[in-house]
Amino acid sequence: MAERSTAAVDVADNSGDDPLAAEADKAATDGEAHADEATDQGVQDAGGERKTREQSAISAPELHSGHKLARRYRLEECVTRLDGFSSWRAVDEKLRRAVGVHILPADHPRARSVLAAARSAALLGDPRFVQVLDAVEENDLVYVVHEWLPDATELTALLAAGPMEAHDTYQLVSQLSQAMAAAHREGLAHLRLTPGAVLRSSTGQYRIRGLAVNAALRGISADRPQRTDTEAIGALLYAALTQRWPYESDAYGLSGLPKGVGLIAPDQVRAGVHRGLSELAMRALVNDGATASRQEPPCTTPDELAKAVAAMPRIRPPEPAFTAPPDYQRTTYQQGTYGRTSAHPGGGMSQPVVVPPAPLESRTGKLLKWTVSALLIAALGLGSWQIADKLLDNRSPSGGDPKGATQTAGGDDKDDKRPASPGKPLKITGATEFMPGGTGIQEDQVPLAVDGKPETAWITPEYLGYPNFGNLPQRKDGSGIVVDLGSVQTVTGFDIAMSTSGQTIEVLAADENASSPTSLGDFSHRLSQSEKVGEQVKKTLERPTRTRYVLIHLTELPAAGSSDRYRGGISEINVLG
Repeated sequence: MAERSTAAVDVADNSGDDPLAAEADKAATDGEAHADEATDQGVQDAGGERKTREQSAISAPELHSGHKLARRYRLEECVTRLDGFSSWRAVDEKLRRAVGVHILPADHPRARSVLAAARSAALLGDPRFVQVLDAVEENDLVYVVHEWLPDATELTALLAAGPMEAHDTYQLVSQLSQAMAAAHREGLAHLRLTPGAVLRSSTGQYRIRGLAVNAALRGISADRPQRTDTEAIGALLYAALTQRWPYESDAYGLSGLPKGVGLIAPDQVRAGVHRGLSELAMRALVNDGATASRQEPPCTTPDELAKAVAAMPRIRPPEPAFTAPPDYQRTTYQQGTYGRTSAHPGGGMSQPVVVPPAPLESRTGKLLKWTVSALLIAALGLGSWQIADKLLDNRSPSGGDPKGATQTAGGDDKDDKRPASPGKPLKITGATEFMPGGTGIQEDQVPLAVDGKPETAWITPEYLGYPNFGNLPQRKDGSGIVVDLGSVQTVTGFDIAMSTSGQTIEVLAADENASSPTSLGDFSHRLSQSEKVGEQVKKTLERPTRTRYVLIHLTELPAAGSSDRYRGGISEINVLG
């Protein structure tokens, strides 16, 4: 049950919805959960959509734990069953990882729009969103497969613990506004951006789940989608500052504002709220154009909100609490009595310290010093003579080359052309995603390619139409992983396990003096040519290379199940030295 609060599955976040939606959250792990039927002809929920008696009567597909989709996705736990669709935690048996799956009948009135929304979201490929991995119509079912993030934390859980720090709140509104601005530039809206739709990873990055898909599953639409998403971000910012929902009704485990007082600024709800963030929340929320204290124009689009955040003075994280070092402790030697006076055990009188005479100051000592010096000089002379005699004996009578040295007729030494023997794996101190386009695709999965476990992998999203990462402009230079050896090392080879065969890769290395290389031009040493490879790539270099950074560069991906879908990845990287 712990995973339910963090996994990227439950699109029907029901904390502020009507009784029908709230009841759906009681889904059981065996898939037998059922949503209550709405008793009224129309039931209005917190997201603004209206359910009719006919929609409530739609039943979700009768599936069970253990059912397998496409002979690949095994259903494990039903998380939500609502409005004719169900959401599951599942296992991708091919890639051996957890995924989330939304399932609805192919004849569902929203099936076409769900497929279209999922495929559009998959093309975005922005790592700030939970990625759609597959969208399929098969055997009278439509299902959408997406990432499952068991190590992430829902914003709902963060808000339940109390108001967030100013720095964390600043990061929240900054990352959400920038991500949604990028989505709207591609024509995609969320329309259901609630605390349950926002996740924070262990690295502090916020990720949004359900882009376009959540709204399509619930039949939500909006005349002004940018304004709707901007107000939703403002509500999340307000909740993070005050631990209150900015409307009169309680929602998502948060208390609403007192009835009859209207929308009041966050710094009037709770003491100590950052003034700039308080004003920003009021500019994003619907407030008849008014703000907390200044007549700033309202933010009506995520892009305007992102620019307003960028114009604020940067809020730095709080300074770590100072911990005083432990009291200085003397060592046993320092606590001794050598060189110090001590109290007489009987009468308390101090005893004088007897200073020993300087060594070798007597006549016998001087004689001993001269004798040792003479012996050392004689030993050095004898050693030098023996070394010179040995060198002369090793030369031929004519004064030529040393004995035993031979030359081939053409001066060709066959030993020089033998490849170096395979080395041992070098320690990898860090790994980052190669992002020549400025954005990554699966940054949080990079550690899986260097964790020493071949069964885990960094996997790219699916790209449609073209093997060169969908022929997207931001992916024209491909992608891959850059490993950091910590310092300049002598690299003699590499051993790389790929997630699947048929990928086109090349292995490159940066110069010795390179620092944090990010573009292809920074990797000037080619360790292998670009070629299509199998599931294992192993090579011993003819000439070792001195470098700190090694790039495993993917340029083309293999087909993933069908001819117009492409995906690849890296399971494990070993650099040999």
